[in-house]
Amino acid sequence: MAEKLGVYICGGCDIAKSLDVEGLAEFVKNGRHQSLCPVVKTNSVLCSPEGKAEIEADIEAEGLDGVVVCACSPRVKWDVFEFGATQVNRVNLREQCVWTFSDDPDKENLLDSMAKDYVNMGIVYLNKSSVPEPEVEKCSETIMVLGGGFTGLNAALEVAKAGKDVVLVEKEAELGGKARDMYKSFPLTYPHTALQETGLDKLVAAVNSNDKITVKTSATLEKLHGAPGQYTALVNGEELSIGAVILATGWEPGNSKYLAPLGYGQFKNVVTTSEFEKMAKNGGIKRPSDSKAPKSVAFILDVEKFMADVDYSQRAVCEPPEELPCDENKDGEEECETFVYEDKESARHLAYSSEISSLVALKQAAYVREDPEAMAYVFYDHMMVPGVNERFYKVAQDDPGVMLSKARITSIKEGSGGSLVISAKNTLLGENVEILADMVVLPTAIVPVTAHEPTMNFDYRQGPAFPDLELFDGFADSNYICFPYETRRTGVYAAGCVRQPMPMNLAQDDAAGAALKAIQCVVSADHGVAVHPRSGDRSYPVFNFVRCTQCKRCTEECPFGALDADEKGTPMPNPTRCRRCGTCMGACPERVIGFDDYNIDQMGSAIKQVQVPDNMDEGGPRVIILACENDAYPALDMAAFRGHSWSPYVRVLPVRCLGSVNAIWVADAMSKGVDGVMLLGCKYGDDYQCHFMKGSELCNRRKENIAESLNRLGVEPERVEQYEVAIDEYDKVPGMIEDFMTNVVAKFGPNPFKGY
Repeated sequence: MAEKLGVYICGGCDIAKSLDVEGLAEFVKNGRHQSLCPVVKTNSVLCSPEGKAEIEADIEAEGLDGVVVCACSPRVKWDVFEFGATQVNRVNLREQCVWTFSDDPDKENLLDSMAKDYVNMGIVYLNKSSVPEPEVEKCSETIMVLGGGFTGLNAALEVAKAGKDVVLVEKEAELGGKARDMYKSFPLTYPHTALQETGLDKLVAAVNSNDKITVKTSATLEKLHGAPGQYTALVNGEELSIGAVILATGWEPGNSKYLAPLGYGQFKNVVTTSEFEKMAKNGGIKRPSDSKAPKSVAFILDVEKFMADVDYSQRAVCEPPEELPCDENKDGEEECETFVYEDKESARHLAYSSEISSLVALKQAAYVREDPEAMAYVFYDHMMVPGVNERFYKVAQDDPGVMLSKARITSIKEGSGGSLVISAKNTLLGENVEILADMVVLPTAIVPVTAHEPTMNFDYRQGPAFPDLELFDGFADSNYICFPYETRRTGVYAAGCVRQPMPMNLAQDDAAGAALKAIQCVVSADHGVAVHPRSGDRSYPVFNFVRCTQCKRCTEECPFGALDADEKGTPMPNPTRCRRCGTCMGACPERVIGFDDYNIDQMGSAIKQVQVPDNMDEGGPRVIILACENDAYPALDMAAFRGHSWSPYVRVLPVRCLGSVNAIWVADAMSKGVDGVMLLGCKYGDDYQCHFMKGSELCNRRKENIAESLNRLGVEPERVEQYEVAIDEYDKVPGMIEDFMTNVVAKFGPNPFKGY
């Protein structure tokens, strides 16, 4: 525990203009915690070199084992306020106090009481904290790459460049994956105007000749047992010591039966882009009906747009109609028959690959134009060529042998000699047209291999596969924006088209990103610290097994498999799987789980520092906000930066995750007379992702237990409410607080425990 603290109060950023910082320092010197704080100082700009130097000098001279920095948010200048082994706690006087203070003209000294509460909370919080001792075990730093396609080959080389050993596992007899079937690639480098070779042969040769890379072909991962840094991988019966895994198993073509409304399977000369690519690669483009080179080829994009009336919700199968479903009945025609699919999987995957479909169509149109007398038609609803790919699109526009047109395809019928008649409306010409083509090429759905195969074969309590998230339709469940590569299994990082549809240049970047994540994982595991999202966190759950009742709640609720159970049900930790969210701590009814620097007593003691007036009419109500540090707390900070304010009666405490919230904290608050508790965390469900996966959802479930406890105390359960907020919804936070103050606190009045 930190028992000799220095408290430093900053006057910068308008703090001194609003607060009596000298008076606040005297309050600490003469207050209830004066024995803990031998050093209490103010500084006009605490983050200045002089301010930091003063703190460092005091640490050395006074032997301080903790520093309470009362200044700006802990989310800023964190690198300034680091003092080696000395623990630091940040008290947010700027964003959560001064900048968001909304005065109540009927009450006095509200800002002063806010600041005093926050400082007292910060002192006690640090006093109850200990320096974590990391769980250090020798770890393997070998990275396994699953998949020997374009992405996997690049990932293996990136890892090898960093000096780590690689085991590359490919289920086929040859390396190369889908790239082996590719004739050429659309432009990958400057000037982005001409087709390029894939470079696959050189890539394979580089991998095979690299001493750091062990290649295993015709091989599969039969089982992955253990934890990051300490995995045992069973590959074709051989046990391998593995530190982390890069999942680069790629994609497979979607079920082509979903293209039946466009003539696929009915007309021989209607093919997919995947089939067309193989033709170009293996001897040239030939019509399936007569093996002749086509003189005109039509490429149709946005297939899902042409199936707008398809009922994906049903599971029955019926025969496809002769023509495509039409638009809504605008011209008095009879309504078209609805085409019902057996399932919606492959049809939805077509929607995810629209950018890829556009680029592939332009690329394959260029294949057609290798014969100067041949024509290519590209019909689209949306042509998606982001960034520098616009250059490639303009090359196609300038080619007199390529016709590009926005169009709504209404039917495809067979003409004489195997030719195809494409009927379209809403074209750029503004007229209905019919085009005669020798072949029609339809887009291929990019379906990740993980949609149909466990792939990883985890030997985990939660099962062999990743969590089944309908939203991602089989794609590895990495968030595409906030934290790519990570999956819901710590130590496994997804790259390439198993993560999302992407062209080869992006797959190459993806491979490098996943390689860096995997390396970070094994190095962090070797040092006993967290990988993500609390990167470098040395803490780990501490268990008091003597008091454990073997209820298994911590084991079952941990989203990452960080806890198994022995035959009696006692938790068995897997330290390197842990993301330090504290979900186990929130789950434990006996309160025997905690972290050295984040625990039940620490948070409960901080909550008890809030001064609760005996009378709401005189001192106002009090509300505690427990805000998750990943979404809600940043949203509060951003609201402050943008000039929003809220009730002066709330006190904010950051928590690692709402999943870590233990019911005793709510009981502590209510027994003290606090009038309400807001649980402010990220959104949950399959349409939103968090590093901690299930925390907010679990917290919402636990509210039932909290409600029972409050009922027994004679306190209305409605005084505790959970709100969902995304990190970018800062503008909604003040309204949420106002809603709670109006519809909960004002409605129910004072807590019946107030004054006791």
